[in-house]
Amino acid sequence: MSMDIRLARIDDRLIHGQVATVWSRTTGVERILVVSDEVAKDDLRKFLLSQAVPPGVKANVITVDKMVEVYHNLLFRNHKVMLLFTNPQDVAAIVRRGVELPSLNIGGMRFTTGKKMITNFVSIDDEDVKAFDYLLAQGIEIEIRKVPADRKVSLADLLKKEKLS
Repeated sequence: MSMDIRLARIDDRLIHGQVATVWSRTTGVERILVVSDEVAKDDLRKFLLSQAVPPGVKANVITVDKMVEVYHNLLFRNHKVMLLFTNPQDVAAIVRRGVELPSLNIGGMRFTTGKKMITNFVSIDDEDVKAFDYLLAQGIEIEIRKVPADRKVSLADLLKKEKLS
């Protein structure tokens, strides 16, 4: 038995306020792993994230390589975890290396130049679409939802509607 991944989520704000608390409570996680090479190198961001962690939950910021390593480590088996990512490329990178995800939730991907808005809080570019296509091809259900109470929106359906996939 490997790590018990209760939620894998892309949200470029990572751990923030109510959202982290609501998802932690709903999924019953003990630990939040922020998986990002970029954030792992940024001491200020790491500190700010540590301040935002809901009570009773531990959080770590780790690189993509480290995530693959701990996923396969027996020490972490049965740990109830939430994985947080800033982008779909990092998700695809760990899946390619054997991390099994039943589903992926998208909470927010902000608009930057070159991206196309597909909902009012999710914007994607060609690189994102490639990563999402790969993940969908692995049979991973990808849904867009800010908080658990929201209606699930299927990313695959949206990509088809927007003629991106």
